[in-house]
Amino acid sequence: SSCDPALRPIIRRRARSLPTSPERRKRAAVQCQVPGCQSRMNRVRFADALGLELTEVKVFQTGEDPSIPLHVLSRLSINSDLWYSSSDLEFTMQCLIPDFQQPADCMDFSSRLQEQQVCLERVTSSDLGLSGTIQVRNVAFEKRVSVRYTFNQWKSLHEVCAHWHSSIPEKNGQDQIDVFTFFLPVPPFLLHLSSVVQFAARYQVNGQEYWDNNRGKNYSLTCRTHPIKMPRECEESWIHFI
Repeated sequence: SSCDPALRPIIRRRARSLPTSPERRKRAAVQCQVPGCQSRMNRVRFADALGLELTEVKVFQTGEDPSIPLHVLSRLSINSDLWYSSSDLEFTMQCLIPDFQQPADCMDFSSRLQEQQVCLERVTSSDLGLSGTIQVRNVAFEKRVSVRYTFNQWKSLHEVCAHWHSSIPEKNGQDQIDVFTFFLPVPPFLLHLSSVVQFAARYQVNGQEYWDNNRGKNYSLTCRTHPIKMPRECEESWIHFI
């Protein structure tokens, strides 16, 4: 059963279409060319020619509330509850969180780069995988930087190539450092609580091979629940999302 109120009488306004000229009626006529088909003229007739109305106007009286669909009222109610519940919306999602401090934020980052020739700079996670940057000392022009990683404690492994991004001068002003970027695709079915991704950076130059494996511990990220807060002004768009 509908909750809409009964419709009140409407005020009708007549509208007349322009009369059709004989030439226009002749052009609009279509003769059937199929053999055996009785030829007849197709005509276009307007509603007002049949005594019907082309428009209907609904007039609301002062103080009369229009009919609002129930699904609109429910959305308004949810929005009102969220608005007065708290200043911010908060929910949780699962994502890979580093088990280590970002190397670029460590005091010994420069010394590690000098010692190892290669050092992870920073890594971030998203719903598609892991993105990061690696710094290497410019020992020679020809070089190869890659990342070796695993999802199952090195029972099986994968390796992706990193790509050159930019060059920056070293602190002593004489040597140069190359910055490489990489991306590790992480399948969504592996993103469950407590799952771990491990990786290490590999640098090949002048026939030599250098590694940054976080001092022998490897870099690891663990899937955990992470709280996310949404500002109150974004609640309207959040309603459309859910």
